[in-house]
Amino acid sequence: MTARDTIGFTLDGASASAAPGESILDAARRLGATIPTLCHLDGYRPDGNCRACVVEIAGERTLAPSCCRAVAPGMHVQTASPRARKSQRMVVEMLLADLPEQGWKWVGSDAGQPHGELSAWATTLGVTVRPELRALERPQPAPDLSHPAMAVNLEACIQCKRCVRACDEEQDNDVIGYAGRGAGSLIVFDLADPMVESTCVACGECVQACPTGALMPKTTLGSQQFDAKVDSVCPFCGVGCLVTYNVRDGAIASVDGRDGPANHGRLCVKGRFGFDYASHPQRLTKPLIRRQGVAKDPASVPTPDDVSAVFREATWDEALDVAANGWRRLAQRHGPMALAGFGSAKGSNEEAYLFQKLVRTGFGNNNVDHCTRLCHASSVAALLEGVGSGAVSNPVGDVEHADLIFVIGANPTQNHPVAATWMKNAAERGARIVVADPRRTGLAPYAWRVLPFNADTDVALLNALIHVVIDEGLVDRDFIEQRVDNFDALAAAVATASPEAMAPICGIDAETLREVARAFATAKGAMILWGMGVSQHVHGTDNARCLIALCAVTGQIGKPGSGLHPLRGQNNVQGASDAGLIPMMLPNYQRVDDAAARGWFERFWGGGAGTDGRGPVHAAVAAAPGVALDPRPGYTVVEIMWKALADDADPHKVRGMYIMGENPAMSDPDLNHARGALAALEHLVVQDIFMTETAWLADVVLPASAWPEKTGTVTNTDRMVQLGRRALAMPGDARLDLWIIQQLAARLGLGWHYPGPDAGVAAVYDEMRQAMHGAIGGITWNRLEREGSVTYPCLSEADPGRPIVFDDRFATPNGRIRLVPASFVPGAEPPDVDYPFVLITGRQLEHWHTGSMTRRASVLDALEPAPTASMHGADMAALGLAPGDAATLESRRGSVTLQLRRDDGTPRGAVFVPFAYWEAAANLLTNPALDPTAKIPEFKYCAIRVGAAAQWPAGGGYRPGTSVPAG
Repeated sequence: MTARDTIGFTLDGASASAAPGESILDAARRLGATIPTLCHLDGYRPDGNCRACVVEIAGERTLAPSCCRAVAPGMHVQTASPRARKSQRMVVEMLLADLPEQGWKWVGSDAGQPHGELSAWATTLGVTVRPELRALERPQPAPDLSHPAMAVNLEACIQCKRCVRACDEEQDNDVIGYAGRGAGSLIVFDLADPMVESTCVACGECVQACPTGALMPKTTLGSQQFDAKVDSVCPFCGVGCLVTYNVRDGAIASVDGRDGPANHGRLCVKGRFGFDYASHPQRLTKPLIRRQGVAKDPASVPTPDDVSAVFREATWDEALDVAANGWRRLAQRHGPMALAGFGSAKGSNEEAYLFQKLVRTGFGNNNVDHCTRLCHASSVAALLEGVGSGAVSNPVGDVEHADLIFVIGANPTQNHPVAATWMKNAAERGARIVVADPRRTGLAPYAWRVLPFNADTDVALLNALIHVVIDEGLVDRDFIEQRVDNFDALAAAVATASPEAMAPICGIDAETLREVARAFATAKGAMILWGMGVSQHVHGTDNARCLIALCAVTGQIGKPGSGLHPLRGQNNVQGASDAGLIPMMLPNYQRVDDAAARGWFERFWGGGAGTDGRGPVHAAVAAAPGVALDPRPGYTVVEIMWKALADDADPHKVRGMYIMGENPAMSDPDLNHARGALAALEHLVVQDIFMTETAWLADVVLPASAWPEKTGTVTNTDRMVQLGRRALAMPGDARLDLWIIQQLAARLGLGWHYPGPDAGVAAVYDEMRQAMHGAIGGITWNRLEREGSVTYPCLSEADPGRPIVFDDRFATPNGRIRLVPASFVPGAEPPDVDYPFVLITGRQLEHWHTGSMTRRASVLDALEPAPTASMHGADMAALGLAPGDAATLESRRGSVTLQLRRDDGTPRGAVFVPFAYWEAAANLLTNPALDPTAKIPEFKYCAIRVGAAAQWPAGGGYRPGTSVPAG
């Protein structure tokens, strides 16, 4: 900021300068002045209602609230004049006088300040409450302890309304309000409901904003002193919120949101209250080996007490030897294709990188995959084909610059709640949101247009939009001529896909389709965000191809507020894919059948990178002989399961597996088949933190590290590489995942050496950085320790990173988008007379993936303890069912019994089921039919029937005394 850009003024008698628009408060604090604040919170809209921050301005009759008053040229400000200080002290004293003297009875005396910021300011200003004021203490309302996560104690409330702004303006949930008048005014939830009965989604933004403890996490109702504060990254969805763990007595007591680039302090219920899974009593703490003679029964339902009957404890040396020797024997007897590995998107980049390196160099094949095959494989396939990169073109937060936000096949308020807040904030500022989804989701009330299209008809809807753009001359001709290939083929393919022709198929009237297409094409910036409702179909790749085409023909990519963003479901699914945890790609999406790329890795992993221009040179080892890598793409998740049940004569029959942090016995489609495949393996090694449904079918179980127990990097949905730091010690004899992988590699004869703390994580990262130099070459470990988060592509240490890409060229060989036309193809299993309903599976706000972590988090389990199926009320009535009834859902592959929940946002003829509940595993029903390009299963569409159930199944959840199934 130059002198020409500043405003001169006088602060406490000294000359000072401020930026245009800078508040007096911000300028004064920057210059070292002390001004009390209570209603003010950095990052929030200034409110000026507490008047604790008043200052004296020369020539003005009244004192001014410094938080919402901008500096003006020549202004003379006194922050601590007798008049200003007297008023500041009076405000603090009067507010303190209204509160119980001892503080909230649940806040311990060692908390330091019984009323948080208010008491702290009283100490700073030397304020004590006069007896005359104390005698006027207001009647105190009873506390509200109804919510599992948060306690409400309005006796500590000073009505600063920070919680109102937190709820309404930051998270945009509109739950907290201000009711009543005068002395009867108070904070309320909805219509003065108990918090647990309100529409609160437990994001905890209000708790983080509250200055006095009127709203508190129940986990910190005692002492407010912590042993340590550790900065890390949330371990759940792909948004990648930065967090601070507050650690006390060796456990996480609470979590605060940090001002990270993806969340700016915001969190959701999982990120704020889903942390205690790491200390759950069912944590694995000893290596386990299956007892001889104990068969693997995919239909059995063991409990935690059954562990000793199925497995015996072992030393690490024994367990690691048994694990590696079993793989070696199978490979020697049947060849390298007898082995396969599933890595994890729940761990770090370093773990994913080493895991795929172990499979490729230790197993000798490319049979390595992870959950991206079950979520966004089709999106990645279409993006690599069309734009040359499998990642997003711009971050979620770029919706701030969009005029139109097109959300299709995604439910961000449930699956990516913090990302949803940026969309809701954009709508409040005037952006138009279009929500396209068979179900009416939580974003619909903020939408300009809602398109509840018929399930499975994405291509019909999207082709109709593209048709309108082309037919009405709304294409960006310059963009197409300069940067797009195959436009004529696309135009020919959609020529007959008019809105009038597609309306009967997709269920959206023609005029609405035209209106949306025109709005998208003419917007200054239009951004598309999509989820697994687009990708988890046999035509998932075609769906994504259509989205790419819609952006391309309108020129809505490569500039702020426009582009393509597949919302990533797990915390590191982007990073795990980048690191090569997929069967046809080496790190940084270099194909295994590309001889040049494969040769580079053979030399690099064998000792030297070579000098072929594909990466850095290690001169001392450039002549190393290298390792031999299989040139054939490996099998994908579902294909590996098929190969596990293949005939013994099949030379590619999979007989042994290494599964780290994945739970295919819950996450794969057609679970009876998948569990049968896992049980059929001759040698299964599972590395995890709990006895998952998959671990019960293992021969060796290795106790691993939870996310708060490790240091490492993850890459979020925005392409941000972010550093998480270890906050906790591992329980018992559990070990770091990186250490376990390296120990197994040594027993397979791999000569790895990664020195340094935390199993050499920094050394592993540096090797991965070199292997992925075309994306993260400039993001060194030291830089991450310093900055915490850096966006790729970033090719030098001076490079700030590029949040928005494709501004000048695409990552394809010729730098142009390649359009691939798609025709409407129906799903593999449409409903019929015998199975008249469509099953849609997905996640819910409180639970994540297969539930092995979140259902062991006490608050999350309390909020959603049991499996449910959501149906339209009219469908329930037609079947003679009511909300709360037990019902059985049955497909051609299996059946589950669960509780019905009325949801008129679920279309008639469809049923929505979350897949996180083992006692009603939705994937017992789903269809393993695959997208021919991406090999992703069709989780979002299969035929089922619904009927009344006589009773609930026995057991449930992971609480003490409940059953935990093997399958």
